[in-house]
Amino acid sequence: MASVTFDSASRVYPGALVPSVDSFDLEIADGEFLVLVGPSGCGKSTTLRMLAGLEPVDAGKILIGGKDVTDTAPKDRDIAMVFQNYALYPHMTVAENMGFALKIAGVPKAEREKRVEEAAELLDLTKFLKRKPKALSGGQRQRVAMGRAIVRSPKVFLMDEPLSNLDAKLRVQTRSQIASLTRRLGVTTVYVTHDQVEAMTMGDRVAVLSEGKLQQVDTPRALYDTPKNVFVAGFMGSPAMNLVELPVENGVLHFGDTAITLSPEQTSGLTGEKVTFGIRPEDLHLDSAGGVSATTDLVEELGADAYIHAHAEIAGQSVALEARTGGRSLVKPTDVVQLVPDVSQAHLFDTASGDRLADTHRAAPAVAV
Repeated sequence: MASVTFDSASRVYPGALVPSVDSFDLEIADGEFLVLVGPSGCGKSTTLRMLAGLEPVDAGKILIGGKDVTDTAPKDRDIAMVFQNYALYPHMTVAENMGFALKIAGVPKAEREKRVEEAAELLDLTKFLKRKPKALSGGQRQRVAMGRAIVRSPKVFLMDEPLSNLDAKLRVQTRSQIASLTRRLGVTTVYVTHDQVEAMTMGDRVAVLSEGKLQQVDTPRALYDTPKNVFVAGFMGSPAMNLVELPVENGVLHFGDTAITLSPEQTSGLTGEKVTFGIRPEDLHLDSAGGVSATTDLVEELGADAYIHAHAEIAGQSVALEARTGGRSLVKPTDVVQLVPDVSQAHLFDTASGDRLADTHRAAPAVAV
């Protein structure tokens, strides 16, 4: 087992105008499950490939277990990688696939078989050991790929979107298996995904990337409750946070009929004349009065919950809003509803910089004017 350190690591592809990964700093503790998440093209897979040694590091360095591996060959880094396409040998059985790396490393046959059997039992693959990959389902193939990594007993597991080829139900099942298994094994794991639900449900901590830069790294709960900037606020959470740019007049901003008074700390943090007001769908409530008057465009019935998609005129602009309400909603498309924010759960960001303002507003009640 080992810790992982990125020390101002950068990667610039030939001909690129900007780095794909820019001065990336991150400490991953021994045994931690860390998720790298971000939109396509943000640099998360490049970061993983740099750690694996599959991409060169153009500046900075990478350490595994305190040892500088920046220029170390991939085979000498003691890592195991799980890819999204499984990368199984079709002509080999499950047992042969899982034990192949050990065979190449010269591990005796008896030891190989023992380690393969132990990994197969962990992954519920014992009865499939004599089958070829073509006779397995997608979820079973992914577990074989996991088993191939486990038998090597590496210092670090690297997983590059391993669930992206699975259907929705199997993804939910397999992600819980991966998370519980890696924690049982106690192996440091770096997991890449573009799916924020996977990130929130699997990671001990989550690192959010955008355009090659690390935006924030924290626990899933902290990222959800206190996003550092507008990008993290809009990216983390499904459905996404409602974000509305509002002008500040004499230290007050208005979300329809709801007024929010900025504290001196918040006012001093402003670099422009607008604040981005953020409210999550579960904190935007249907009410008979107050808030904003919105026209319903769509109601998504999900059983226990329903999501109301609407639009409203706020501060002279048409804004799309989403609110969560209980299931079996009586609201229908074209209905006009009043949406009132729970100001104690609001998020305020400086529109010019995108940075979060101080959280003193969270104790303040909503004020109707």
